[in-house]
Amino acid sequence: MDTSQQQISTETHPPVPVTLAQAFRYWLKLGLISFGGPAGQIAIMHQDLVERKRWISEKRFLHALNYCMVLPGPEAQQLATYIGWMMHRTWGGILAGTLFVLPSLFILIALSWFYIAFGDVPLVAGLFYGIKPAVTAIVLQATHRIGSRALKNSLLWAIAAAAFVAIFALNVPFPAIVASAALIGYLGGRIAPDKFKVGGGGHGKAGKSYGAALIDDHTPTPEHARFRWAGLARVAMVGGLLWGLPMALLTANYGWDHTLTQMGWFFTKAALLTFGGAYAVLPYVYLGAVGQYGWLTPPQMIDGLALGETTPGPLIMVVSFVGFVGGYVHALFGPDNLFLAGAVAATLVTWFTFLPSFLFIFAGGPLVEATHGDLKFTAPLTAITAAVVGVILNLAMFFAYHVLWPKGFSGTFDWISALIALAAVVALLRYKRGVMEVIAACAVIGLILKFAI
Repeated sequence: MDTSQQQISTETHPPVPVTLAQAFRYWLKLGLISFGGPAGQIAIMHQDLVERKRWISEKRFLHALNYCMVLPGPEAQQLATYIGWMMHRTWGGILAGTLFVLPSLFILIALSWFYIAFGDVPLVAGLFYGIKPAVTAIVLQATHRIGSRALKNSLLWAIAAAAFVAIFALNVPFPAIVASAALIGYLGGRIAPDKFKVGGGGHGKAGKSYGAALIDDHTPTPEHARFRWAGLARVAMVGGLLWGLPMALLTANYGWDHTLTQMGWFFTKAALLTFGGAYAVLPYVYLGAVGQYGWLTPPQMIDGLALGETTPGPLIMVVSFVGFVGGYVHALFGPDNLFLAGAVAATLVTWFTFLPSFLFIFAGGPLVEATHGDLKFTAPLTAITAAVVGVILNLAMFFAYHVLWPKGFSGTFDWISALIALAAVVALLRYKRGVMEVIAACAVIGLILKFAI
């Protein structure tokens, strides 16, 4: 067969069907290499699954992505779950979504233990001295990136500004800001719909073809992906049990006010508020984990975000660090079982954070597959995204305060950290350097300074 015949064959014939074992190996590999945040993770999946392996067509990929971007929760992990579910039913979705998270959980448990046990060692302290200003710069970059995409007119700018004032000056709870923005978007979408027409996945042009795919544009919806009320009820019942039984056991064994029970309840609420990605929910996590419950300190929260940035998987996996530190420091199982307490708390937090994501896919996926028309971003979601920009800016200011004035405004200004942060901002925004590169460079600078001063 000559080259032209091979090309025609590729364009007209889909690949050989993929077994669950083959899919397992791919999803595990993805979980180990999924650096770069949601944009990088989605780009990896697009390159692998649409362009190279042709498991799913461009149009179906974007159709699934747009749905995942409307949901609260980590869209890249939900997209993997969706594609795994389409290909291999429920177990395929469970494998894809779990393996996207599991390597990161194990890595973060190990790094969290190393951090909490050896954080005062000069070597580790020096590394984090350089990393903290870099994290401040990364959050500023996130504010710029999301804002430049979301704030397309003066009304959306006004919503972002109002959200910033509400959380920074008035201490309005994050859920109230989300609810208010959704209401404004709902009303505004009726009064001035053109002001709220912002959206799109931004990962290619629907309809572009890389050859015939296993799940192609006109591939009939698999039987398991067809909407049925009985199926929706089954997912709701199983999901309720998977959430309710652990909560009931925690409450029965430890009481409602115990740290583990409160972690389960708090991170369930956090999972339902992650519109706009991990950076949007971090202020809510900070207010609860640091301000309300005291599971960790503000500097530890910054360090946790740095660890989250340097590990594969969704950035929201920083909640595992929060859980580990909270369980370890509070010695939930006694002074002789500190690591066990941290590991159990981290696992528990991860369970309650990601369970809703699976349920959204298994419950909503059949509804999405009922039509292959492009999903539109609703006006409420557009307004929520605008409000998220103001919330993330508040998070950047929170980090900057604790990095540049480590002892409060009454203490001295850390001009060295300010210079590192400025250099990181320039590297990220002006020279478009990667997050991993910037963190590594700043860590080395911090280490040199720690031993030189």
